[in-house]
This record gives sequence, C-alpha cells and structure tokens, in this order.
Amino acid sequence: MTAIDHVVHVALGERAYDILIGPGLIAEAGKILAERFPGRRYGIVTDDNVARTQLPLLVAGLEAAGLDYAVITVPAGEGTKSYQMLESVVEGLLAARLERGDLVIALGGGVIGDLAGFAASITRRGMDFIQMPTSLLAQVDSSVGGKTGINSPHGKNLVGAFHQPLLVLADLSALDTLDRRQFAAGYAEVAKYGLIDDPEFFDWLDAHLDEIFSGGPARGEAVARCCAHKARVVIEDEKEQGVRALLNLGHTFGHALEKDTGYSDRLLHGEGVSIGMVLAHRYSTRQGLAPGQDAGRVEAHLKRAGLPTTLGDIAGTLGSTDTLMAAIAQDKKVQRGALTFILTRGIGQAFIEKNVDPATIRSFLDEMRGQ
Repeated sequence: MTAIDHVVHVALGERAYDILIGPGLIAEAGKILAERFPGRRYGIVTDDNVARTQLPLLVAGLEAAGLDYAVITVPAGEGTKSYQMLESVVEGLLAARLERGDLVIALGGGVIGDLAGFAASITRRGMDFIQMPTSLLAQVDSSVGGKTGINSPHGKNLVGAFHQPLLVLADLSALDTLDRRQFAAGYAEVAKYGLIDDPEFFDWLDAHLDEIFSGGPARGEAVARCCAHKARVVIEDEKEQGVRALLNLGHTFGHALEKDTGYSDRLLHGEGVSIGMVLAHRYSTRQGLAPGQDAGRVEAHLKRAGLPTTLGDIAGTLGSTDTLMAAIAQDKKVQRGALTFILTRGIGQAFIEKNVDPATIRSFLDEMRGQ
C-alpha cells in the first residue's frame, strides 16, 4: 500500500497535475506510473550522488512493474546546469530511442529537475516528464510550477522554458539521506513562503523548526503547505508576468552571489537565497519600508536553521560591488534595463518594486560588505 500523506493538485487546465507527498514513493513509483501512464518507456535523468542512494529503489520498482527504462547519469552540482550537460542528456534520450510519447523522469534535486525538464521540453520538440525531487529545496519549490532551464556564463537560469510536469512524486524518505547543510539550504525556500505573504505560516515554522529538521510529522506538513502555496501562485500566474515574481524573494541578491562564487559548494542555492532574503529585508528597512525588528527576526530564524545570513558568512573573498551589480543587471526580472526587486513591508508583506535605483543598491551592498 503506497503511503501518500498529502495530495496537492495544480489546476492548470489541460496541463493540470498532482503532487503526491509521502514516504517511500520512489520505491513505489513503478506501481504508480504503470497505473497512471500505461505503455510508456522511461528515460531516467539523475546525478551520480542520487544514483547511489535513490536510483536502485526506483529501478527495482520499475522492473517489478514490468516497465522499460534507460538511465542517464550526470555529475552532481550546480555546474551541471550547462549547455554541455544539456546536450549530453538530450543525446542520451535520443540514443535510448525514447519516443515523443515516452516519459522523462527527473530523479534528483533542483539541478536535475531544471536540466531534465528543459531537455524534455526540447527533445523531439517536446516530451512529457515527471519530477521525483529528492532534496527539500526541490520538493517545496523547483519541482513545482514548470520552470526548467540551465545557467549561462551571463547568469543563473537565463536559458530555459516553462514546461509543466505530468506528475510530481515528493518522497519524504529521500530527505533522510540529506546532510544538515543540504537540508538547511532547502529550508530557506520553506521559510520564503511565510515571508512572502503568510506570516501565520512563518510563526508556525518558528514553533516547529526542530521537528521539521528531525523528521517529525511537521516535515510533511511543511512540504505540503509550501507546494499548495506555490500551486496557487502558479495557477494565477503561470508564466511569471505578475505575482509569481514574488517567489523570487531573496533571489536577485542570491543569484548574484551564486554567480560570484562560481556556482560552487562555496554557496549553495538555498544559502544564497537565505542571505538574499535577509538583504531584501535589511534594504527594505533602510528605505523606510519595513520595521527593523522584522529584519532581525528573519535573520535570527534563518541562523537558527543553520543558514548563512550575511555576506561575511560566505567562504573566501567576494568579487567587487561592481561585479555583483553586473550580475544583478542580468537578473531575469530586469525590464528595459531597469532593476526589479522583491522588497517587503514586514514579515509576510512582500511586494514587487520596479525601477529600483541602482545607486541605492550599490551603496547598500558597500555597507553590507563592511559588516
């Protein structure tokens, strides 16, 4: 009996799909897929870390259900979201003779979901795919909503497509394999949902933080609440023409920091988001938009989760403010060269601010670098 604790439906008309949340779903995936998508072959895209821990469970389940599959393994890490690895995945799918009606499985964290989903969107002019996120970050954020893509030397996620999955299987058991740092990095995206427009959820996270990290029932509830939140936003604004941009709270600063650190283990994506969310609250306070105590509370909460919160927490030497500003100028929210930031009037009160003065951001970064 498959243990499905929560089901979140993403109501996008013909592109609607379910997010199934529960323990052991990767091992049970063969049964689920055979029932929902009979007669398909599967191209599994994963990385070499997940291949050791989760791939054997998936493969055993597929074989038990009599399903045919091919496996494409790529290196782990943000650097895999590249043109070179995109070519490798596409050619692997073609070499396996997967047809347009077959399915791609993205088995891994956010990097694999983005890469495999983008590869599916362009292979044979568009194949369907299934997300099987194995990291907390991917389960609560990147696996939901159809954003796929790779990085460019000019910046993060600048090449890609909106391509919704047919199904998301969020296996809570996979989270038990994450080390503390990886889990904390994913938690930054969990906290983000409270900080955007749900202060009651942020209060709940404050009260249940230890249980979420230890693997109690609050963990599954947190994943489900985040997925439901994102589903609502995606339904309202699938292609990020409006409110979906709020989901980028902390990401403009965070992506610039990721680029500056070479998309390396010096700074994981969620760690960049953590610092970015604190910076967004601090900048909002400097502009007289938000109370300083809220910024302090956000920083204290993220520190309690074991996350970096200041530029000084990043290992090694950061590039110049000019370098960071150049990365910010390539942010995908930029319109006609004008900067757009997600700012806040306090916890749970994020908003989109267009035409932000670059000089104020530059001055703010100089100040933050000195702390």
